[in-house]
Amino acid sequence: MYSLTQSVGIRGSAGEPLPHTFKSLRQLEVEFRRSELSLVAAGPGTGKSIFALFLALSVNVPVLYFSADSSSATQVARATAMITGDDAKSIKKALVGGEFGEYEAALGERWWTRFNFSARPSQREIETHLLCYLEVYGCTPHLIVVDNITNVDVGVVGDAESFTFSLEGLCEYLGEMARETTAHVLGLHHVVGEHSDGLKPIPLSGIKGKVHRVPALILTAHKEVDGLDSRIVHFSPVKNREGFEDSSGKTFASFRMNRSNLRLEELEEDFPEMIAA
Repeated sequence: MYSLTQSVGIRGSAGEPLPHTFKSLRQLEVEFRRSELSLVAAGPGTGKSIFALFLALSVNVPVLYFSADSSSATQVARATAMITGDDAKSIKKALVGGEFGEYEAALGERWWTRFNFSARPSQREIETHLLCYLEVYGCTPHLIVVDNITNVDVGVVGDAESFTFSLEGLCEYLGEMARETTAHVLGLHHVVGEHSDGLKPIPLSGIKGKVHRVPALILTAHKEVDGLDSRIVHFSPVKNREGFEDSSGKTFASFRMNRSNLRLEELEEDFPEMIAA
């Protein structure tokens, strides 16, 4: 039991924001804070995994990434493109063809970013890898990514009600993990069927399983195709304990996804005064 004054002393790094590069999200008061759980929810093919990987590579802190939804070949090609700026398709061709040597040095500089590629990791496997990270580096990761939370093995789920209950329990588990490790835990998640095409803003109520009680921050994402045959992705803070939120999903930060190197680029558009304030 602690007084408020004592609580200051035991806080440690809890609440500290990770150093991300998303200027337009910062304008919406979105920060990925340590000791907290966040979710990014979107339909398939919207770009939530690319967002998570780009964040993991740009924060420049120790990262543990559970990539259940994407293979090692996919993640290596994407990460290499983001780091070097080269074309992702050419990189993957070089990787598959055994001509990847020129990129190994660039990847070697990101030694603090580690991946697990189990298609269905259990909670025990997640904990084991956290302990391995601590043993190797002498610290726990500052960012833990779970892509996707529905890929985590939580046992047999018989019906829709038990599915929802298991997801909520998993979020509680991930939230506790964030507290115990002082990491920011970022989980990727799906949306209900009517929003699965990802072509319009997704409200808080559109998240699959209604798992919005535990996370401190929830972003939903939708997309559009501009006239230059590139994709624009919009991220809406539908829940945000530490700042601005709009549960309708109609207020969002926008990025152009570079189809070549998969980097997310700011659109350099000003926000309305009521939002910027």
